[in-house]
Amino acid sequence: MERFSIIATAAMGLEAVVADEVRRLGYECQVENGKVMFEGDAAAICRANLWLRTADRVKLKIGEFRATTFEELFEQTKALPWADYLPKDASFPVIGKSVKSTLFSVSDCQAIVKKAVVESLKERYRLSWFPETGALYRIEVALHKDIATLTIDASGAGLHKRGYRLRQGEAPLRETLAAALVLLTNWTPDRPFVDPFCGSGTIAIEAALIGQNIAPGFNRDFVSEQWPWIGKQVWERAREEAEALARYDQPLDIIGMDIDPHMVETAKANAAEAGLADLLSFRVGRAEQFRTDKRYGVIVGNPPYGERLGERREVEALYRAIGRAYASLDTWSVYILTAHRGFETHYGRPATKRRKLFNGFIETHYYQYWGPRPPREG
Repeated sequence: MERFSIIATAAMGLEAVVADEVRRLGYECQVENGKVMFEGDAAAICRANLWLRTADRVKLKIGEFRATTFEELFEQTKALPWADYLPKDASFPVIGKSVKSTLFSVSDCQAIVKKAVVESLKERYRLSWFPETGALYRIEVALHKDIATLTIDASGAGLHKRGYRLRQGEAPLRETLAAALVLLTNWTPDRPFVDPFCGSGTIAIEAALIGQNIAPGFNRDFVSEQWPWIGKQVWERAREEAEALARYDQPLDIIGMDIDPHMVETAKANAAEAGLADLLSFRVGRAEQFRTDKRYGVIVGNPPYGERLGERREVEALYRAIGRAYASLDTWSVYILTAHRGFETHYGRPATKRRKLFNGFIETHYYQYWGPRPPREG
């Protein structure tokens, strides 16, 4: 059984969450900035793509070495076993990036890697020309402090593209971050869940996928499905496993609210596209007007941040209003993501825990207010 070096890339601040997911899949891993590394067979490539809710991409690491000259980059790239991965008709564009490295010209590095891969394939296949009409193997050369890492992307479109988001609002939350917000709570599927700023419904939909243990990549395609050396059967088995592990009969109590009726309709359409229309309840309402007699629920919200001039006071008034409203939910846990540094002051109390996360390029904090644990039954 052949083993591969696999990298799950992660947004800054989510590496530990991705690592937990990798371990739950049964793989030991190492964590570095922006990535989680582990080893596995061909099935691991399929399972990682299907199951990782919070990773950005799954890549295969082909090689890593020090390179401070173009000659070193060329020779060491050429020495890697590219023909083990790329068939004769492979399409293999090269992308690149360089950070704090002697070889800073990305376009030159890309051209040299492309030439080196071609020369490597020429030697193995005894061909002088490659048509590149077959499956896609996107190669990346990433230079960081003179260390070159060569990878092939096994995902295609980013893993955040689940396929259910038909429409979205002005500032949509990535599906991967939304899933992380849920996984970082104490919520379990038997407890009520509310998103009072639901927008296009992403947090609520991700909570439902988690609650029923539905693989987030189940309804989409991946570029590595076309790779002959993985094979259709391996992918079919991975999808069959995902289907068998889903808990479609798990009841859920998930509500999404938004002040904008158009966004509520958008959330309903997205939930229907995800096949979750009957499980989720979306309604028009103000976040500070949420009331309930239910106990031990969880609120996860991504409210406006007040970054635009003129919005700040309005947003701060909103934070004060939800702080007063949620104070009466004495058994509930509340989790709020915002870039506003003064959130705790306006909300009215310090968070149990804060975690720095990035919503795109915006530095935010995830303010966590932990409620009591539900009593054990029996």
